[in-house]
Amino acid sequence: MGLEPTTLGTTNRCSNQLSYNHHFCECKYSQILFLSKIEASFFLFLENQMNQGCNMSSSELVIKEFENRVFNESYERIYRCMSMIEDKDLWKSPNTSIPAIGNLVLHICGNARQWILSGIGDREDNRDRNMEFMHHPKIKKSELVFLLENLKVNLKQTLSELNSDAIEKKYTIQGFEVNGFSAMVHVIEHFSYHTGQITFLTKWLTNKNTEYYGGLNLDQLNNLN
Repeated sequence: MGLEPTTLGTTNRCSNQLSYNHHFCECKYSQILFLSKIEASFFLFLENQMNQGCNMSSSELVIKEFENRVFNESYERIYRCMSMIEDKDLWKSPNTSIPAIGNLVLHICGNARQWILSGIGDREDNRDRNMEFMHHPKIKKSELVFLLENLKVNLKQTLSELNSDAIEKKYTIQGFEVNGFSAMVHVIEHFSYHTGQITFLTKWLTNKNTEYYGGLNLDQLNNLN
């Protein structure tokens, strides 16, 4: 049976925020000033890709990297972790200072909505951040997957509706003055950071390796010849 946003109990506010339609962006990266180190490094990456004959525009490369880091890496690792635990494990933690896996999933969904869907998409910001860290033992894995998948749909829609100004435009998001590119980098980093925490908690709960790189030889050296 499919889940509707209104069936999620304490996550109603969280899921209702996923119904946005948004507009995103394209910019000329050489025009963005006062870049952070990570922004500057990424723009060097874009320039290198374009110099090597890549047919993508700078905005297309940014979007591709966002989708790869968030959807292909963080999402897949979160789902891998959730497949290894039981529903009851979602709300377990070593101590009160460490959010449980369920809280971390609610938190990354809330953050991405606020920074991308509301922040860049210019929609109402009705995030309830405190709710993300409350104990919700009745929420199951299937409901968190529902939230993540709805978020993915809305993020992809936002990324597909680019305009020429949104990446270089200045925004105030969660009290921070940022441009659109900074907001995207923030969400990539935020997903990755908390995915690491989810990984740690999964290993703590199961005493098993997540095997993200199963079958791959990570000890290979780059061929510089």
